[in-house]
Amino acid sequence: MPLPEPVPDLGALDLLVTVGELGSISAAAEAHGVTQPAASMRLRQLERVLGLQLLERVRTGSRLTPAGAATAEWAGAVLREMRALLGGADALRRDQRSHLRLAASLTVAEYLIPGWLRHLADDLPGVGVALEMGNTAHVADMVSGGRVELGFIEGPRPPGQLRSRDLRPDELVIVVGRGHPWARRRRPVTPAEVAATPLLAREHGSGTRDVLAAALAEHGLEMRTSMELGSTTAIKAAVAGGGSPAVLSALSVGVELRAGQLQQVACTGLHLERTIRAIWAGGRALSAPAARLVAIASAQAP
Repeated sequence: MPLPEPVPDLGALDLLVTVGELGSISAAAEAHGVTQPAASMRLRQLERVLGLQLLERVRTGSRLTPAGAATAEWAGAVLREMRALLGGADALRRDQRSHLRLAASLTVAEYLIPGWLRHLADDLPGVGVALEMGNTAHVADMVSGGRVELGFIEGPRPPGQLRSRDLRPDELVIVVGRGHPWARRRRPVTPAEVAATPLLAREHGSGTRDVLAAALAEHGLEMRTSMELGSTTAIKAAVAGGGSPAVLSALSVGVELRAGQLQQVACTGLHLERTIRAIWAGGRALSAPAARLVAIASAQAP
């Protein structure tokens, strides 16, 4: 139920309580850091709002009338609750500043975020972190919806409705298993060959998929898929097991290439580079932990 209008000024109620405690308006004004005329004006306004005489002049200063004493007692309870509310809100703000909610696309979450968070823990050891993972579109949605403060994505372009900072380039490479015919060819594959070959790919909304689709579209081509899988790890396993080729981040396949489980295939004519970005909602400054994490990510760019 809404409060009736007009509502008494909390500052004036606080002054009234202090007048009752100290015995004069001048002493209460000094305690509150205001002038005596300003204090007197606020108390007169309080009397008008309540329709009561709260103070009476005496030789030694001012004292509360019976109505003023009753009002001061009720006001004391209101002020105690207000101080509890303000103290609780401050505690919540401090807790939010020490807890960072972020989201990252799978490639960034698996291959970059762990190192960044180690540095953040060294710089701000009291900060807790909650990390959610998803494809680029899902991460952008979480940031836009306020479910996380900060996101890390990859793709050909930043989301238009969010603020962003470019962190580093990320090259995409074509990989096949050791038994695939492309593993033995000596000349690079062409955009037309890539478009004509069904690929193992991530789902729609993936930054990796978006970059490949955009690169093929520059040649008037469309990608074909043999299977869509929801994780880079699953795609790598399927490729190594003899499945179709895949286009993946170079960050994600280094171990498998060095071990000989996958083989990189050269390609000519396709622009397969994307940008890894930090994204956050506009209209408000990043918290100290979020700003520090962005600075760490920027400093570690190759």
